[in-house]
Amino acid sequence: MSMRSDRGPASVKIVIGGGFGVGKTTLIGAISEIEPLATDAVMTQASLGVDDSAGLPDKTTTTVAFDFGRVTLDPWLVLYLFGTPGQERFSFLWDDLSEGALGAVVLADTRRIEDCFPALDYFESRGTPLVLAVNRFDDGTRFDLGEVREALDLTDDVPIVSCDARSRASVKQVLGAVVEVAIGQRARAI
Repeated sequence: MSMRSDRGPASVKIVIGGGFGVGKTTLIGAISEIEPLATDAVMTQASLGVDDSAGLPDKTTTTVAFDFGRVTLDPWLVLYLFGTPGQERFSFLWDDLSEGALGAVVLADTRRIEDCFPALDYFESRGTPLVLAVNRFDDGTRFDLGEVREALDLTDDVPIVSCDARSRASVKQVLGAVVEVAIGQRARAI
């Protein structure tokens, strides 16, 4: 990846995955320097019994394709953020959204921790460098990150960070962790 000024900034893709209602759209919106593209649709009666909204009483929309945002980390590095839909019925989009990604963030909600398994399994099976980001909801129980690691049976090489998907500073730390993991993984492969 060249960072020469005559070529302009290098751009990399980061994928944001996780379960339904975990905060992927919010995370991208908190940091994107452009108006994020969000493909949210109003949840209707048709989603009853299909989308599990237990514990999400205020959720009225859902991502049906993907979210997109952009953030410039420095003059020579631009991150393009692609958020996956959380429902398994849209998982056919994950391959296209993940193609060429430098790394991934799997966002987790400890109120519904099992919902992050499909995204974790997907990115681990592809060998995608990833970080698990535990989104700290105001009404969620706070667990020690070691307890989260144990509950998800994650190896020590998968970093786990705590975040607030509404906070630009918090999201910036998460994205920095993903870039760091990806660079480290690539350096070990050389």
